[in-house]
Amino acid sequence: MIFEKKLNDFLNKETDKQKIIVIYGPTASWKTSLSIDVARYLDTEIIWTDSRQIFKYLDIWTWKITIEEMQWIKHHMIDIITPDSEYSVWEFKKEAEKYIEDIISMWKIPVLCGWTGLYIDSLIYDFDIPKVPADEDLRNKLELERLEFWNKYIWNKLSEIDPDYAKELHPNNYRYIIRALEVKILTWKSKTEFRTEKSFKYDVLFLTPYNWNREELYNKINKRIQIMFDDWLVLETENLLKKYKKTDFWMKTIWYKEVVDYLEWNITLQECIELVQKNNRNYAKRQLTWFRKYEEDLEI
Repeated sequence: MIFEKKLNDFLNKETDKQKIIVIYGPTASWKTSLSIDVARYLDTEIIWTDSRQIFKYLDIWTWKITIEEMQWIKHHMIDIITPDSEYSVWEFKKEAEKYIEDIISMWKIPVLCGWTGLYIDSLIYDFDIPKVPADEDLRNKLELERLEFWNKYIWNKLSEIDPDYAKELHPNNYRYIIRALEVKILTWKSKTEFRTEKSFKYDVLFLTPYNWNREELYNKINKRIQIMFDDWLVLETENLLKKYKKTDFWMKTIWYKEVVDYLEWNITLQECIELVQKNNRNYAKRQLTWFRKYEEDLEI
């Protein structure tokens, strides 16, 4: 299989730390297929590090792995909450670490697979996630400001008081922006100050199926989005809207908004598809920036 030599070298490597494998890469880079191959080769289990596959019923939109694709391999952290639920990085970290401990206790190497860099980082690096209780009044105030003045306004607000952390966030990533503002206002500390000196908790093997050919990636993204629409993405969205409100947490998932705009006759179907493809490509750019640091960290 691909990476067989890397895997064998990693297995035979002597280390004082527990071993863990991280399969990373942007959307549409075939991480799922690689994770299955690796887990089957090692006879182990997979923990998904994806902030959207944790939601039930968001199947087509998150390109969620099917039962058949799992090939009898245990997968964790998929379909664990309903679309109207909120879920923090801290909650993810606590739950996922239980699975990591269970897998290690069976003398197996856990495989992490996903595209949410913050989720991956919370598990493999030694840094604290601030345990600052939510201030609902402050959050509501910030959310009202966002709705009135839109995303760039609150990003600018964060940039004024916490410029270093603001640089790590896209203006549309407003949930994390609001949380960063909350932490800064309540503690007078940046979220970056809660990070200790960067070090790995585990002996980590990073693997990616992505070949850093951006044009090829963008073509894959465009094709995948078209397949999603062909596979009844619009119907999935309609069914979700029958059970959940547009203001529920699932609607903060990127790209659902465009489909809702189509359903509300604000744009045509073709405009919707092209907009989703464009926004997906832009999101992949940000993912590449995040994931590139894993290669840099290996040189430390």
